Amino acid sequence: MRVSAQGVTVVALLADPDSPTDIAQRMARILPDRLAGKAGQGRRFDVKVVSEPFTSGTEDPPTLMRRIMDRGSRENWDIVVALTDLPLHSRGRKIVVDLSHEHGLALLSLPSLGGLRLQTRALRAVEEAVLGLAGPQGTGTERLPQSLPLLGPFAARLTPIHPGPVGEEETADLRYVVSGPRGYLRVLVGMVRANRPWRLVPGLSKALAAALATGAIATLDSTTWSLAGALSVPRLVIAMVGSVGLMIGWLIVDGELWHRSAEASPEARQRARLYNTSTVLTVGIGALACYVGLMVINLVWALFILNDRVFASMTQTPLHATEYLTLSWFVASVATVGGALGSGLESDEAIRAATYSVRERERRHLLQGD
Repeated sequence: MRVSAQGVTVVALLADPDSPTDIAQRMARILPDRLAGKAGQGRRFDVKVVSEPFTSGTEDPPTLMRRIMDRGSRENWDIVVALTDLPLHSRGRKIVVDLSHEHGLALLSLPSLGGLRLQTRALRAVEEAVLGLAGPQGTGTERLPQSLPLLGPFAARLTPIHPGPVGEEETADLRYVVSGPRGYLRVLVGMVRANRPWRLVPGLSKALAAALATGAIATLDSTTWSLAGALSVPRLVIAMVGSVGLMIGWLIVDGELWHRSAEASPEARQRARLYNTSTVLTVGIGALACYVGLMVINLVWALFILNDRVFASMTQTPLHATEYLTLSWFVASVATVGGALGSGLESDEAIRAATYSVRERERRHLLQGD
């Protein structure tokens, strides 16, 4: 790792567009002072954020490390830390970070940090990676033992992270991975967060319009009033689960979101299961958010429009809080079915845009092209 002539270590955060860039930009505001305080000895750091799709067309870690090295060689950067929201794999293990002390490079896969407190975890990971790369390094066999102290902070803060094997032909000289059920769960939650499922509802405008129209009409129907009053709580729960499940299945099938691996290796099948599980969870969370939103909107609409005398004359039941809640609950299930059918009016690209991150959409587009 080289150091600038002015005594300032220039750190470039090379980030994929969308979420990684947002994380890098927030990080860059406080990272120089934190690095200077921990490095000591009067060292100074200049942090730059460069937003580029450096993972475009590949998710192979050695290829990405070579790209990062080539990109850094064209600039006056001392250290390059690349951030991506794609999950990275090597030899059946899920990569957290690849480090190259010789070239001053780090490649960080954000999903491996999980979905909770991602900004804080990413800041700590980048901070430790930069301090490790900025420290004095030897050559050959002397370099790796001096890198091992990084295991302490990483393992303590980001368990179950541990060192992983690195091929002799790779640019990286140190790799941290996650494994086991906890590691799988961490990456899965990180992938779902990267997809930002809360964007699904506003992203599917036609489906939302169909759901709202269905709910508004159903709330005014006396048959719906009678059905809602006659249904028990278990039946209402079944209606809710069935309608949400229908929306999940419809979106996945209609939007062609199911990932099918062309490879027959166990690692490829495991990767396909990971992607498909994250898709189901992403769409499921979005569908549940839609359901809750519809229930609230239908409740407000019912409170505004229903007349207790008319309701009582049609159902032989006075209109109290329980009736309002039961009706809104049942109408939300009906409206969700209407929204699922309305999603058929959305284009496949619109569904993918509402479901996946930018990098994940690009990866799936390339797979379909292949």
